[in-house]
Amino acid sequence: MRIRRSCLFTCIHTEGGLLPADLLLKISEGDSSIPGLSSKDYHLLPGEKLNEAINRSWNRLTSAWPSFKKALEKQPVGTPSTGITRERWLLPLFQELGYGRLTPSKTTEIDGKPYPISHFWQNAPIHL
Repeated sequence: MRIRRSCLFTCIHTEGGLLPADLLLKISEGDSSIPGLSSKDYHLLPGEKLNEAINRSWNRLTSAWPSFKKALEKQPVGTPSTGITRERWLLPLFQELGYGRLTPSKTTEIDGKPYPISHFWQNAPIHL
């Protein structure tokens, strides 16, 4: 009897061919023929394991989330929560995604039309 490979993952259900079960299996096994799975691809220090870096980021963000939610709950009703959301959630999230500290920006004007872009990362506009 042959076991279907698509049943190996309890949290992932694949449909169609975009992410075939065989590819997911190779990723889970750390197959070196698939680009983007090594520590070097993520600019980690020599000997630093990708799973450990992922766990550090996950732990930081899962501890930031309750703090952010608690700060939101303390806000008086009707008070804008933009600053708290940006400082307690979005900026830490972007840091963990590798953007570093985003550079604040003023409204950008293009061909006489203003665009409220709040931040930049290098030359890419990011509106938080």
